[in-house]
Amino acid sequence: MNSTWGKNIRISLFGESHGECIGIVIDGVKSGIKLDNEYITKMMQRRAPGKTKFSTPRAEEDVYQIKTGVLDGVTTGAPICCIIENSNTKSGDYENLKSLMRPGHSDYPAYVKFGGFNDVRGGGHFSGRLTAPIVFAGSICRQILKDMGIEIVSHISEIAGINDDVLDEAKLNDYMNLTNETFPVINKAKGEEMKEAIENARMDQNSVGGVIECVVSGINAGIGNPIFHSVESVISGVMFSIPAVKGVEFGAGFDIAKMTGSDANDEYYYDGSDVKAYTNNNGGVIGGITNGMPVKFRVAIKPTPSISKPQKTVNVKTGENDEIVVQGRHDPCIVPRAAVVVESAAAIAILDLILEDR
Repeated sequence: MNSTWGKNIRISLFGESHGECIGIVIDGVKSGIKLDNEYITKMMQRRAPGKTKFSTPRAEEDVYQIKTGVLDGVTTGAPICCIIENSNTKSGDYENLKSLMRPGHSDYPAYVKFGGFNDVRGGGHFSGRLTAPIVFAGSICRQILKDMGIEIVSHISEIAGINDDVLDEAKLNDYMNLTNETFPVINKAKGEEMKEAIENARMDQNSVGGVIECVVSGINAGIGNPIFHSVESVISGVMFSIPAVKGVEFGAGFDIAKMTGSDANDEYYYDGSDVKAYTNNNGGVIGGITNGMPVKFRVAIKPTPSISKPQKTVNVKTGENDEIVVQGRHDPCIVPRAAVVVESAAAIAILDLILEDR
């Protein structure tokens, strides 16, 4: 099992959803960075479970403990090790998963790959709980990027087919307050409609998915490499490490296939001494390299697979067809909590790319 990512900022995740703890080792962070613990805590709380009725009732405070790499609140240059203890587990809810495979989960392929020795409690190492350490690492990377003038913001673009307003790249500063919200939407009325759809799904013992739109502003032109280490491939690679992500598109995404070349091309102009583009259909990336426009992408999040409705499955112990009703505590929609995870993963990827060029 390989749970390590990155070339210049290297992260390694460890732990399981219902184990003693989860955590991360971060290598490549330079020395002398004074950590803003208040900011890190704020980001961690955006992702933490049990805060609203739209998330799982499992209440975890997600208090992080830095074990190495930081002295008197300042990075030493050594690898940073952080652990987050699991305190609110109900492992008995998952006893039947050793034989019954949950549809939409990693249970069956993991059972085959690891010979049935994988930890199924709460999803084990495959759980969305493992995104908490990603937010910790991303919060440190965001501090470093902010000192470079680079900011990251996201919003819930869609839930259950209900769409938020389109994020206007010319007014990015107006949206920075979204990073303080647990349900980040531009149009609050649409946000209420989304919440109603989530509640309806919850009452129906079901779940819904959605889309998160993320923008990285302030990034210079010339970052990234063509072919195998493009900006798109690096960002997509880390995004697909987030459980439930099923799609990533940049700029106009799949809609660009419907355009003509004259419509799709982002024409340039000089804004003083800076080169800008009139449009951003390519999401700030051309030839795998940033062009100075905001890097803009969207991430598709599938509906939470753990639902209370009876579902058809197989029993790998008896070799027979069977039925399962998933027990435990689960989000009717993970999109609101995933927004900060997407931002954090983007920060890790962008910093890795910038350090590669340096």
